[in-house]
Amino acid sequence: MEKKQKLIVLIGPTAVGKTSLSIELAKRFNAEIISGDSMQIYKGMDIGTAKITQEEMEGIPHHLLDIKEPEESFSTAEFQELVRAKIEEISTRGRLPMIVGGTGLYIQSAIYDYHFTDSPSDQSFREALERQADEDGPEALHQTLKEADPESAARIHPNNIRRVIRALEVIHCTGKTASEVQGDQSPELLYNTALVGLTMDRELLYERINLRVDRMVEQGLLQEVKHLYDKGLRDCQSIQAIGYKELYDYFDGNVTLQQAIENLKQNSRRYAKRQLTWFRNKMKVEWFDMSESEDIEKKFAEISKFIEGKLEIKANT
Repeated sequence: MEKKQKLIVLIGPTAVGKTSLSIELAKRFNAEIISGDSMQIYKGMDIGTAKITQEEMEGIPHHLLDIKEPEESFSTAEFQELVRAKIEEISTRGRLPMIVGGTGLYIQSAIYDYHFTDSPSDQSFREALERQADEDGPEALHQTLKEADPESAARIHPNNIRRVIRALEVIHCTGKTASEVQGDQSPELLYNTALVGLTMDRELLYERINLRVDRMVEQGLLQEVKHLYDKGLRDCQSIQAIGYKELYDYFDGNVTLQQAIENLKQNSRRYAKRQLTWFRNKMKVEWFDMSESEDIEKKFAEISKFIEGKLEIKANT
């Protein structure tokens, strides 16, 4: 039997502290980092996505950052292909790949044996939906998906007609949503994976999220979003990201700046809650509570020990 490649996966909600910990782990295990964030792939969207800076990287190689223009779409299947290629490339160079991020479906699709083409297709049904999209517009088609499969609708932009149609086609052919079809696959991990999750006391995490948003505004988030707004970018996947859609509402004159910032904080807190729920329900994660700041070194030692045992490797000292 072929030996599985070793892989570290570091997950957790926004603002829990993944970035700084990932750098220390990368140093300790001679690792390179693959971004598992669905929005950090976009160029020019740095502050709002909390993208790591060159200075913060401390020389650790990072992959899948800034690979798309904001007007381009990006699918789970595309992410799956890119990440698996990066894991192979990094491993071949004798380094340890480590995925870091918070986009659950993306990470899950890359490390488990999911097949996006397993569901049957119906060409005539697809063509009928394409005609419907031309006649009624993408929003009407997306509403149909929202009623049939809210989970898929929440992650697919209305203008990504191809993905909307595919999600509806899966339901038409199988009677099940895309998530249910994936669940039926009973996938296995493709890699020898140390799956590390960071968690934190809910109130403390929410406080950190609020402070992070304030810091983003101080760092120039408004100017970053205004630049995209002035370019006329609107009906695209990237602008649906938290931190961008709220400020678009402000620039459109629908809300005050203060309300837009409060909406951003609230949406970020809700997203963090959804992230935790997703990871706990969908993945077998070893959780580490990062609530006590004075115990960070102790937590780092515990996480390192878990990785060493899981992957049967020795850390650098």
